[in-house]
Amino acid sequence: MRRIAAILLLVIVAVGISRSLVKIPFGAPKKKVATHYINEGVKETGSANIVTSVVVNYRGFDTLGEVTVLFIAAVGLGAVLTRSGGKETRPIEPASLILSTGCKVLFPLILVFGSYIFIHGHLTPGGGFQGGAIIASGFLLIYLGCRAGRISPEASKVAESSGGLVFILIGLLGLLFGGHFLSNFLPKGTVNTLFSAGIIPIIYIAIGFKVGSELAGIIDNLIEES
Repeated sequence: MRRIAAILLLVIVAVGISRSLVKIPFGAPKKKVATHYINEGVKETGSANIVTSVVVNYRGFDTLGEVTVLFIAAVGLGAVLTRSGGKETRPIEPASLILSTGCKVLFPLILVFGSYIFIHGHLTPGGGFQGGAIIASGFLLIYLGCRAGRISPEASKVAESSGGLVFILIGLLGLLFGGHFLSNFLPKGTVNTLFSAGIIPIIYIAIGFKVGSELAGIIDNLIEES
């Protein structure tokens, strides 16, 4: 059953890639790409942040590849650092008063700030990768200041898997409704408003959760077990 599902998924992805390649106008370019992005990017994508429109819309396949590379790196690191046998028990050295207090006060603020960064990625500088990295830095502060704190492996896997699944589903829906994989098929809305830019904010939210959980998992694997 798993083999059939995997083959079916590969066929769907292959069809999406082939249909996208057919639409690429090979040959001498009729206009400069950068000029087109600057002049037409806001109108075509609905994103006030041109960098976001390029990364998530025009170069969506590249972003999907970057997320995949990060996932493979996280899985590989986890496999390398997995140890057989029981965990070694060591006394936990308490953190300083400043670090432990800062951990308790700043951690929720860091999560809110990271979420703000990837939710508003289509409006202001930032996005899913930046917001996810900020969230992961909050968990690093937990490990340094609240020494007994630990990320939940189950919650991390759920967030990571959900983010990747949403990304793929949005791409397949774009193939279904827009004619090619990761097509921006949702209404563009009003520029400079939160609910705008079609699929771009949804993808950035998914990337934010995925990158944040993966980087936090990498940090957790690198922290010395106690």
